[in-house]
Amino acid sequence: KDGRTIVVPDSFELIEQSPVGFFHVFTSIHDGMINGAGIIFFVLIVGGAFGILKATGALDALIGNLTSKLANKELLLIPAIMLFFAVAGTLMGLAEETIVYIAIITPLAIALGLDAIVGYAIVSLGATIGFMSAVLNPFNVGVAQSIAELPTFSGMGLRLILFVTLYIAGVLYVYRYAKKLKANPELKFLGNYQEGTQVEFQTNTKLSTRHKWVLTTFLFNFVFLIIGVVKFGWYITEIAALFLLFGILIGIVGNLKPNEIADRFIDGTKDVISGALIIGFAQAILIVFQDGKLVDSILYFSSTFLSQLSPILNAIGMFFLQLFLNFLVPSGSGQAALTMPIMAPLADLVGVTRQTAVLAFQLGDGISNSIFPTSGVLLAGLAVAGIPFTKWIKWVLPFIFIQIAISIVFLIIAQAIQYGPF
Repeated sequence: KDGRTIVVPDSFELIEQSPVGFFHVFTSIHDGMINGAGIIFFVLIVGGAFGILKATGALDALIGNLTSKLANKELLLIPAIMLFFAVAGTLMGLAEETIVYIAIITPLAIALGLDAIVGYAIVSLGATIGFMSAVLNPFNVGVAQSIAELPTFSGMGLRLILFVTLYIAGVLYVYRYAKKLKANPELKFLGNYQEGTQVEFQTNTKLSTRHKWVLTTFLFNFVFLIIGVVKFGWYITEIAALFLLFGILIGIVGNLKPNEIADRFIDGTKDVISGALIIGFAQAILIVFQDGKLVDSILYFSSTFLSQLSPILNAIGMFFLQLFLNFLVPSGSGQAALTMPIMAPLADLVGVTRQTAVLAFQLGDGISNSIFPTSGVLLAGLAVAGIPFTKWIKWVLPFIFIQIAISIVFLIIAQAIQYGPF
């Protein structure tokens, strides 16, 4: 139906137990890697393409150019730089790369009379806002929709509105704190830096003509991506091919030699290899559940309980479940591989559209990246800025509640409009 596999209601019946043997648990890991191969290699190819882009220096030059021009306009720095990281998060799932930029933006914010929290939040919250709205993020929505058998990147319209809403909320939250610091300088928290820190911009951050051509080529990639997805119904195979093609083109435009393009592609895959492996392990867990005849039981008893609730409450419940699961599985693509095989058919049974179930996943996963200490990126970024985890939680918690409220509103809207195609 609609190109998807669905559960037949009222077809569940109890059978004899089918315990999984000890050695079978280990063979399932290999089988899981095979089952998840399509998504695993999609993640690796896209990661490799981004590795080539980073090697051209165009992104570093762009952020250096922006910060140089805004060096004396501190309150313009917040919306402008946050927009850059939000766009990078929503298009390329910027995560680990933010650590490098935190080391640049944090001392800049202090030099402009702000503090370490503002500098860290500009980068971290900006990227998180982009990641959780995921207009074209291949690492969370791309993977989740593939597993849920939805057209890849379908439903972009609502996610774009979500992006704008979260971006405005984030900018206002950080801007309000920055204005408070200007009025009360004694509230500043400087982290690893000193008052009056000087920031020097290296000459290699100049945005050259070649960098502009690289960035233009990168944007054309997403133009072709949207056309392919909307007009020709491209799936992850075609999208992976497009990223590989444009990765090579970006390398050529960026004046990288063929062996450099290959090396930087491999470097890019290293950045996402942990997430790719988690996808395989998640598939292995699913195989154990299936061979042990547990999946149908989970779906049956879950749907029996949830059928007593309204579909809107079920969608919100999925959101909170995904939020707290991120504590155990901090990888977005890994969490999608673990939960969507169960959440997609469960959504069918309890009257929630699969697209809404994916939305619940991406929102829960995105929000939790800012608060859970199991996120290595969060702890590494805070360490670079010199901000204690407890201090960050105290500062960001009100915004987390704002994000939760926005998420619930959008989930209600999604269910009300039967966010689809299904």
